[in-house]
Amino acid sequence: MTGRMAEVALEYARGTRGPTEPRPAATVILLRDVPAGGPEVYLLRRQRTMAFAAGMTVFPGGRVDATDSSVADSWSGPPPAWFASRLGCSVETAAAYVAAAVRETFEESGVLLAGPSPDAVVDDTTGADWEADRVALETRAVGFSEFLHRRGLVLRADLLGPWAHWITPEFEPKRYDTAFFVAALPAGQVTRDVTSESDQVTWIRPADAVAAVDAGEVLMLPPTYLSCRELSQYDDVAAMLDAAGEREIRTIMPTVRVDGDQAYLETT
Repeated sequence: MTGRMAEVALEYARGTRGPTEPRPAATVILLRDVPAGGPEVYLLRRQRTMAFAAGMTVFPGGRVDATDSSVADSWSGPPPAWFASRLGCSVETAAAYVAAAVRETFEESGVLLAGPSPDAVVDDTTGADWEADRVALETRAVGFSEFLHRRGLVLRADLLGPWAHWITPEFEPKRYDTAFFVAALPAGQVTRDVTSESDQVTWIRPADAVAAVDAGEVLMLPPTYLSCRELSQYDDVAAMLDAAGEREIRTIMPTVRVDGDQAYLETT
């Protein structure tokens, strides 16, 4: 580790900085197949002015909102208990993870994993009315449950595959307990560069994203980097989604190893 992160890690290791409580969050790895070159993932580069992960390339996502736990009557797919068993958390927390994942993906990419019925999904969210709703959600002028009810939509939990569960290291001043999901880009929908939290978006092959990080061209936190590296072994989106159904998900919280004046982040 280098820079401010290393300084904070050393302060924690030396006992001059205490841990903070992690906040629940969720992120979605959007996937799409392309005619040539293999599947791609959708990535955003966070603004350098952000308080957390500034300048880092990430998947769409964010912290759980208070209204995310109140969408039970607008839910379609595996019940929260199933997600809880996969992610090793309470049923209430699992429901909030899934709701936050869908809401944050809509807020940050314009992609909505919801539909008018359990076997349908919205096919276009590019209109001005959809953009007004997206902004209302982003600014918290409207709660997610209210948005779904007004639109007559159900959250399509069946479109999400649990992929990973990471907790920010204890030394970080801002910490998150984050569930990672994979999801295919719904037919007819397109991603849009809409969120004020990022300054660049891209679709890229997972292997190319890993190579860019290894070459020092892109900055990523370990969960994003390792997820891209894992996904690079699959030939299409269907295989990635199948893998999500079979994965053993263990909670990972990186720790700090100090050697003299150097701090190293370890994930084992």
